[in-house]
Amino acid sequence: MKAVRFHQYGSPEVLRQEEVEQPVPGPGQVRIQVAATSFNAVDGNIRAGFMQGPIPVTLPHTPGLDVSGTVDALGEDVQGVEIGDEVVGFLPMTGTGAAAEYVLAPADILAPAPKSIPLPDAAALPVVGLTAWQALFDHAQLTSGQRILINGAGGAVGGYAVQLAKRTGAYVIATAGPRSREQVKASGADQIIDHTTTKVDTAVSEPVDVVLNLAPIDPERLAALLTLIRPGGVLVNTTVWMPAPSDDEHGVRGIDLFVRSDAGQLEQLAALIDSGELRVDVARHVPLAELPAVHAKAAAGELHGKVVIVAPTA
Repeated sequence: MKAVRFHQYGSPEVLRQEEVEQPVPGPGQVRIQVAATSFNAVDGNIRAGFMQGPIPVTLPHTPGLDVSGTVDALGEDVQGVEIGDEVVGFLPMTGTGAAAEYVLAPADILAPAPKSIPLPDAAALPVVGLTAWQALFDHAQLTSGQRILINGAGGAVGGYAVQLAKRTGAYVIATAGPRSREQVKASGADQIIDHTTTKVDTAVSEPVDVVLNLAPIDPERLAALLTLIRPGGVLVNTTVWMPAPSDDEHGVRGIDLFVRSDAGQLEQLAALIDSGELRVDVARHVPLAELPAVHAKAAAGELHGKVVIVAPTA
């Protein structure tokens, strides 16, 4: 089968498409005929060797944490999943990824794929959708009537975060640049701040209950966001290389989010897509062989929107 792998850490040029042996599922595993994976920023960081401590992978390594596809083989002791099921999942971060024609996955991390969108598009959901869900509900415990500032709402996580926060009944303030403003508006933001022309900490007129930071900002700007939170509120930060600050005097907690795979949450997200309450935005589809070019664009800061990597079809 075809797979894109890298044999050493480095620039995007280390990625190449190869012929590799088709994997055989072990106990508790299923084999998925891949419809698609998607590019996440962490894929580039793993390839470059920046994540060897927290995410040690075995070389050669196939990237691709997101997967959508069809179950085509079962290992021993697999329950709840059948051959022919269309599924979606967030694969183990240290394991073999889905930038291939087939991939193995633990059966218990998979959820039924949404039926209202094309199966390849479902690969745009797991990592970023779960990041948004866990930030808002596991950590911030966002509820109706609260005010939330989503800093960096123009990215893939931000799109889901705005939609989910608005659906919950929160008042959503979002920062976005000119390129993503209309998309953020369509997601339901009540107020949009253009971070390219306005200082965010001066544009928020009333305190918020939650700040969700999705942007790679410097520590001083992150600390400034802390001052916008009312006593007892929370700042959830996804830029994990920079710890979230807290304000003990006012009881404001800073939380660093490390996204985790959760089949139950993923199933709820898929259900919201099928009920029309959550939109999946895909910027473009790219064939598997062009994955190195996607990594190169990301490394150059030229990748905008969620890119789905489509596996070859027989």
